[in-house]
Amino acid sequence: MPPTPRTSSTTGTEIASALLDWFSRHKRDLPWRRTYAPYHVWISEIMLQQTQMERGVEYFKRWIERFPDVHSLADAGEDEVLKLWEGLGYYSRARNLHKAAQIVRDRHHGLLPAAPEELQALPGIGPYTARAIASIAFEADVCVIDANVERVMSRIFNIEGPVKSRQIQEEIGRHCARLLPKGNARAFNQALMEFGSLLCSSRKPSCPVCPVAASCQARANGVQEERPTTAKTLSPIYLTMATGVLVHDGRILTQKRMADDIWANLWEFPGGIVEEGETPQQAVIREYLEETGLVVNHPMPIASFKHSYTRYRVTLHAFSVTLISDPSDMLLSAAQEHRWARWSEIKALAFPAGHRKLVRHLDGNAEFRTKVLP
Repeated sequence: MPPTPRTSSTTGTEIASALLDWFSRHKRDLPWRRTYAPYHVWISEIMLQQTQMERGVEYFKRWIERFPDVHSLADAGEDEVLKLWEGLGYYSRARNLHKAAQIVRDRHHGLLPAAPEELQALPGIGPYTARAIASIAFEADVCVIDANVERVMSRIFNIEGPVKSRQIQEEIGRHCARLLPKGNARAFNQALMEFGSLLCSSRKPSCPVCPVAASCQARANGVQEERPTTAKTLSPIYLTMATGVLVHDGRILTQKRMADDIWANLWEFPGGIVEEGETPQQAVIREYLEETGLVVNHPMPIASFKHSYTRYRVTLHAFSVTLISDPSDMLLSAAQEHRWARWSEIKALAFPAGHRKLVRHLDGNAEFRTKVLP
């Protein structure tokens, strides 16, 4: 079946008007939309990367309560920033927010720059985020293209080919630029993204109530659920890990990951991957010796926890362990620092997902808590 002819410029105007009208009636009441303060828009854009909207709103409210402006964020310590981010994952986002806030404080008088090229010079702000902030916070006439926009454009114009390829990205960019109503980019870009999220969804798009259904070329050809064309999904990688909770003189040993490591600067209990041919109990004893220089024994099961990141599916086996060697034998090889921490200190630190679940589990274990200083 031949593709439907390209939409005319008149129809393009009609599409933009229909989307803006739909957005005016159906947009979600999001906290950063109440003022469009540049700092709020910036925080929301970073938080919503790899994060569902509902979860993002919850974290945004807590963040703004603690860090209401650039200066409060810039002046905070990194551990506190990471703790407030704990649970959102991709912790480089929080570290970059912290670094960028310090740059904005020191070089821009605490005011976020408006130009996309200046925004992109800040840590953690790439081309997409720079354009989103410029458009939504400063009303710049630039297009913002995320996965939702890619899907909407691929369906309206029945665009074939891998959506992430350079050729298709350029085609989508041309369509967006043609539809963009000058002087109304803030509303239009949000309308496209919101429309893709709520109505033109990846599975079972709501075509019967779609305000642009008559102009949708993919629907006219019956292929709306086949657009956009995506690359094949990679298979998951399964990992088995072990960690040990060591209590000595009422304090728990924890260590801070290297600055250039995955989950950089987060805290964890010593441990690592269970190697082929060993049990999780054997792994935790070996990892303790390799990572800390300490000899531990008698691993007693606490619980097992599952979590995922990127392609990895992790099962973490947690044990309580007994110290055999002298604590002064500590020799870190896989961390930048360590602490013998009271329980209140443990709860104030930021941990990656599996260890965070372990901390919550231990927090509810009355017998364990009697062994640790509060």
